[in-house]
Amino acid sequence: MSRVPRWLGRVGAGLSEMGERLDERRAEVEREEAEDSAEPPAPTPPPADQAPVVVQRPDPAQAVPWGVRVAAEAGWRLLVLAGTVWVLMRVISAVQLVVFAFVVALLITALLQPTVARLKRYGVPRGLATALTAIFGFVVLGLLGWFVTWQVMENIDDLSDQIQNGIDDLRDWLLKSPFHVTEKQINQISKNLADAVGANTDQITSAGLEGVQVVVEALTGILLTFFSTLFLLYDGRRIWEWTLKLVPAAARPGVAGAGPRAWRTLTAYVRGTVIVALIDAIFIGLGIYFLGVPMAVPLAVFIFLFAFIPLVGAVVSGALAVVVALVTQGVFTAVMALAVVLAVQQIEGHILQPFILGRAVRVHPLAVVLSVAAGGMVAGIGGAVVAVPLVAVTNTVVGYLRSYSQGVEAAHPAAAPAQGPGAPPPDPVEDAATRPEPPQPPASH
Repeated sequence: MSRVPRWLGRVGAGLSEMGERLDERRAEVEREEAEDSAEPPAPTPPPADQAPVVVQRPDPAQAVPWGVRVAAEAGWRLLVLAGTVWVLMRVISAVQLVVFAFVVALLITALLQPTVARLKRYGVPRGLATALTAIFGFVVLGLLGWFVTWQVMENIDDLSDQIQNGIDDLRDWLLKSPFHVTEKQINQISKNLADAVGANTDQITSAGLEGVQVVVEALTGILLTFFSTLFLLYDGRRIWEWTLKLVPAAARPGVAGAGPRAWRTLTAYVRGTVIVALIDAIFIGLGIYFLGVPMAVPLAVFIFLFAFIPLVGAVVSGALAVVVALVTQGVFTAVMALAVVLAVQQIEGHILQPFILGRAVRVHPLAVVLSVAAGGMVAGIGGAVVAVPLVAVTNTVVGYLRSYSQGVEAAHPAAAPAQGPGAPPPDPVEDAATRPEPPQPPASH
């Protein structure tokens, strides 16, 4: 009997403990429900003496990688430069005749200006010296053109007969050659050529009409070249001074120093090219004359004119002389003429050009080929003629401006831009104000 009350006491204590746990759990659930249903508390305002914290976002330009930023900066500048060059080329193509006439006048002026300066030293007035030099130069060019035309007209009949005989000899050789060419095939080729000429009669006629327009444009270009040469010879210094006024003040000292150097380069190029072309024409002309090639003198004149197109002109004029020798005199004479042309051109390339032109106007052969090709594609034969002197002058100007800028930075190290990522860019106006004037060389005309 004593154990029953003890057991009942333990059961009662367990039930009491379970009830307390249930009460605690019920109170905890009610507290959670009360927290969920209650409104969120208002934010606590910051103290009056403390400013609100603002989160700053990084600059978008700084977020772009450095390489991309450099490429973008260079890209839009290249686009602007390409657009400027394109607009300039369009303007030049629209007035191509005027531009070409002025460029030719510059080349002729570079050739004739020393004569004007020499006459002025002898006491001849500037106007009279200019008139005498210009008239003499153009009279010589006119007589040269007339002589070539006269020689061609005098020998055209004989040349036609010799060409026909050469064609007949070629036909006989083909019939007897191991190529098994039959007379029927040769006649068929001749018939096809005749039919092609007959079918393109309208085009040939239109080409003749276009030839009249070309003659008119050529006469206009000759007149423009004549008057431009006169004014450049007479008033070249004032024209250059007026051109300098169009240059911004910051760049004017460098351009003023580069101009005379560019003119000396152009003058040296034109004189050297004339001398080299004259030597080529004389020796190749004598060679083909003693070989009995007809029209040796007109061919020598063509060689002289084509020599103004570097590399390409020598090949074309030499090939023309060899073809005339082949058609009129046969294979042996053509081979001898080719040997003469190659010998003279080798002497020109390895001795005459380096000695006469000098290092001042030396241009790499790759630059010569590319410039002649680009000039020919843009402006035909005229572009091929002026391409190399343009490259030579540009090379001189760029080299001088680079040396000039380096000399200015060496003389004024404080004006050089500070190094570092946070350094401000230099002020070109302030730099130009502190830049010393370079010594002005004597003007060429």
